[in-house]
Amino acid sequence: MKDLFYRIQQNKGPLGKWAKHAEGYFVFPKLDGPIGNRMKFNGKEVITWSINDYLGLANHPEIRKVDAEAALEYGSAYPMGARMMSGHTEVHEQLELELAQFVEKESAYLLNFGYQGILSTIDSLVSKDDVIVYDVDAHACIIDGVRLHHGKRYTYQHNDIESLEKNLIRATKIATQTGGGILVISEGVFGMRGEQGKLKEISNLKSKYNFRFLVDDAHGFGTLGKNGSGAGNEQGVQDKIDVYFATFAKSMASTGAFVAADKEIIDFLKYNMRSQMFAKSLQMVLVKGALKRLDMLRSRPEFKNNLWKNVNALQNGLKNSGFDIGSTKSCVTPVYLKGSIPEAMVLVKDLRENYSIFCSIVVYPVIPKGLILLRLIPTASHTLEDVSITLEAFSNIREKLEKGIYKRLSQAISSSA
Repeated sequence: MKDLFYRIQQNKGPLGKWAKHAEGYFVFPKLDGPIGNRMKFNGKEVITWSINDYLGLANHPEIRKVDAEAALEYGSAYPMGARMMSGHTEVHEQLELELAQFVEKESAYLLNFGYQGILSTIDSLVSKDDVIVYDVDAHACIIDGVRLHHGKRYTYQHNDIESLEKNLIRATKIATQTGGGILVISEGVFGMRGEQGKLKEISNLKSKYNFRFLVDDAHGFGTLGKNGSGAGNEQGVQDKIDVYFATFAKSMASTGAFVAADKEIIDFLKYNMRSQMFAKSLQMVLVKGALKRLDMLRSRPEFKNNLWKNVNALQNGLKNSGFDIGSTKSCVTPVYLKGSIPEAMVLVKDLRENYSIFCSIVVYPVIPKGLILLRLIPTASHTLEDVSITLEAFSNIREKLEKGIYKRLSQAISSSA
């Protein structure tokens, strides 16, 4: 028998083993100053491409005013208790009503957090007799939700409808034997690589197979569709999505989430979703703030228009410069380069220190070994000057990578890992 912590002491994990080189700089970095296109990193101004404030609402004066007034009126505690017991208000109901109308569903239910929310939604929707079929590239929160499931679950290859159909055939056989049903899960936008989920093609399979469709639209809500109403609206299949989920942590620049569906389904979740039944209600300052953000999202198309002006300038500039940005069809802008983890660390340090560009770095095990992914998130608050500076910087760092400069500089990191 071993001590419980023996494994942890011997194996820090694929990312943890780099902690002494990475923490505080490459991971757990500290960005200071007002949220926006320019922030401070290590005391120096950088162009920030890693903030999911898509519409630039985080520091909009109208938003800050409503947030401040709500905090002054209610503080950070009200309402106390879970919604079911003592934390329910008419303002929560108003926000749910407006969200449901905005995403064209009968009803909606507020959730405290995005990650917890989708995990709990999955857990509540299925029983041990049901089968889950989900995209292999699903976000960690979906994977963790699926892990709670006591029944069968299958992955299909990313955005591969043929693979999905094969798994639906398997799932149908199992569900027929158990007397259960099938839940298919996709994302509206896959946040790492930027592709939209094939919601239309998946929905079309409903004519052949009996399943319900759950979509996590964290990156599509606010950025796609009419007035930002999401990927389902963008693809013309919002009515085919049985359960629609989105977070406030991106386009709404806040905290919280919601799930929307037919009233019967939302009523069930209200009385059976344990993470909400036994957790404190979403604070009033966040609910009031979300109402204001939703109003601006619906009524001020200039935010979304400006966002896409910057998205198109950045993505077209990268493609015209010969960069591989995959098959993104959203604001998420991945730039793929070839190199090792130590090379990636040196490259990103060069970007931040010498070019004043701050973006997220993604390496193995999130993506295959030998690849470096620089993930850029354009927002409405960026400028075309930001884009131009970034394009020039990326051309420079690519040249250094190809010449082996980063490989030579990274040898000390490789030998001490």
